[in-house]
Amino acid sequence: MDPTSQTPAPDAAAPGGAESQGASGHPDLRAAADGVALLLGGVGDERLGDPTPCSDYSVRELLAHLVGLAAAFRDTARKDLGPTTDTDPRAVPLVLADDWRELLPRRLEELVAAWARPGAWDGETRAGGVDLPSAIAGRIAMNELTVHGWDLARATGQPYAPDEASLRVSYELMRPTGDDGADAAREGIFGPVVPVPDGASLLDRVVGVNGRRPDWRPGD
Repeated sequence: MDPTSQTPAPDAAAPGGAESQGASGHPDLRAAADGVALLLGGVGDERLGDPTPCSDYSVRELLAHLVGLAAAFRDTARKDLGPTTDTDPRAVPLVLADDWRELLPRRLEELVAAWARPGAWDGETRAGGVDLPSAIAGRIAMNELTVHGWDLARATGQPYAPDEASLRVSYELMRPTGDDGADAAREGIFGPVVPVPDGASLLDRVVGVNGRRPDWRPGD
């Protein structure tokens, strides 16, 4: 995604309670990463060509995107600026490595460890070729994991129950702000916000503000 699409205040929290924080005092990506990793065993090779709620991605391409974004946001946390942090992810060919079942869990572990390091959330960094505060970049990484976990679960028919703290971070990051320019930029990446009924679950609200239909099923 384009990190410039949303820039909320680093200490913002969505309705429903304060952000869960790791030892650093910042959001902890562990639960979001583990939520993705738990789905991988349910992805059979026969499902790799199936569609996902991301209309441009098959399951294979979604997995390749997850491998790439985990590496990119790992380096973003380390402030190891270079090709992984300087390239618009939309320009990267989505080719899934043969060893993805081992590679993706390893990248997810590296991502979590990188954001747990002292200083990871401090200062400025770069993601997708855009300079931005590290505190925003980490929240973008959490949103990417949380929402793409939902994409993968829905595409492969698996249950998915992300933790409330990750959902709150995602919702606050992605909700419309009333700033026409910022909201238009967000919609240019994710598509228009999908309205959800009053009283919808926090997960459905997160899915909707990320431009997906909460009731999406394969074949839609």
